Amino acid sequence: MPVKFIGYIGFNNESEIHSLRQIRALDKDYVEAAAGAQEEGGFDRVLIPFGSNSPESQIVAAHAAAITTRLGFLIAHRPGFTQPTVAARQLATLDQLSGGRVAVHIITGGADAEMAKDGDESHKAQRYARTDEYLTVLRREWTAETPFDHDGDFYRIRQGFAAVKPQNLPVFFGGSSPEAIDVAGRHADVYALWGETQEQVREAVATIRASAARYGRRPGFSLSLRPILADTEEAAWKRADEIVAIVREIRERNAVATSDHAPPNAGSQRLLQTARAGYRADKRLWTGLAAVAGAQGNSTGLVGTPEQVADALIDYYDLGIDHFLIRGFDPLGDAIQYGRELLPLVHERVARRDAERGEEKAVA
Repeated sequence: MPVKFIGYIGFNNESEIHSLRQIRALDKDYVEAAAGAQEEGGFDRVLIPFGSNSPESQIVAAHAAAITTRLGFLIAHRPGFTQPTVAARQLATLDQLSGGRVAVHIITGGADAEMAKDGDESHKAQRYARTDEYLTVLRREWTAETPFDHDGDFYRIRQGFAAVKPQNLPVFFGGSSPEAIDVAGRHADVYALWGETQEQVREAVATIRASAARYGRRPGFSLSLRPILADTEEAAWKRADEIVAIVREIRERNAVATSDHAPPNAGSQRLLQTARAGYRADKRLWTGLAAVAGAQGNSTGLVGTPEQVADALIDYYDLGIDHFLIRGFDPLGDAIQYGRELLPLVHERVARRDAERGEEKAVA
């Protein structure tokens, strides 16, 4: 099966090793350079993140789409702050204007304090129930050929209908709690995982497939990682250690915790549990940033030469991963390096693996 790469466009060329900005500035030059570099580098899509104090993801995606021709966009979107009918039309409009290059990544919620910045004081179970209903309405708006009514716990729609429909707008979704797994099975076209051990990824893929099967669905799977590449394995691990030291120093200087983290979500808790056994797992998985920064979001990586990291990605491909969301610590520079040194190797290995499987089936 083909494998797709998703890059990343933040709002400036900074990461955890640069600062702890409380309000992220919007750097137009960086957005344009990152979009162009990742299109040229062969990325299929780029993630545009969402935060309660950051620039608006759909508007950034619209600008990046206007200056590119092939690059797709995975727009992070939080249900609950826009009516689902309105969001459906916004996303479908952008999909049409971009020539079918849009996907949406549904972010149900973050920490309670972060949600409260946008006036949302709902609890976790409420948020997942709301997301479930939100996605139901969203898809009806995208597909209904005639006006429809909807009566739910969160939304009441009368004669809803969108004149604009998307060409092909996949829904990405993540979450490890029981509530999230059920919503993923019902709605996700692609289920998004953070980078974990191969054993954990194998288990997650099986769990989501079982959930989706109850609704007659079979989603794809995306794995998020922070590759650290160097000419030698020793140099790559040295760089990983340097990143941990830099992040620790920045957080200590700003009186931010570097240990004893207690994140509320199940995925972060599991990453921290893995990190407690050491910063290295399997052959290449690195959990140093997750340990120091509290496993907030995409915070694990694969470390080694491009060939070694490509081989590690193929191990995950064999477990059912067909999308890799990768970003670095020097956002623009690393994206250029991935496009030049990593993506071609992985595509070559995937083609070889698929050919081997085809030969095995023919023999059988």
